[in-house]
Amino acid sequence: MKEYMIVETSRKKAEQTMNDMAKQGWEVVCMTYWNAWKLCLLITFSREKETGKNL
Repeated sequence: MKEYMIVETSRKKAEQTMNDMAKQGWEVVCMTYWNAWKLCLLITFSREKETGKNL
């Protein structure tokens, strides 16, 4: 089973954010800009849920 996380970041911090998340086993699923109240970059990550733990 997979778990997902959505992270809000700026364009300037996106690469570092993706590298930090990859070190924790997360993979990028998609990226999109959101421009409702402020311009931000939303990155969706996924990874296999660890078995044997109640996450």
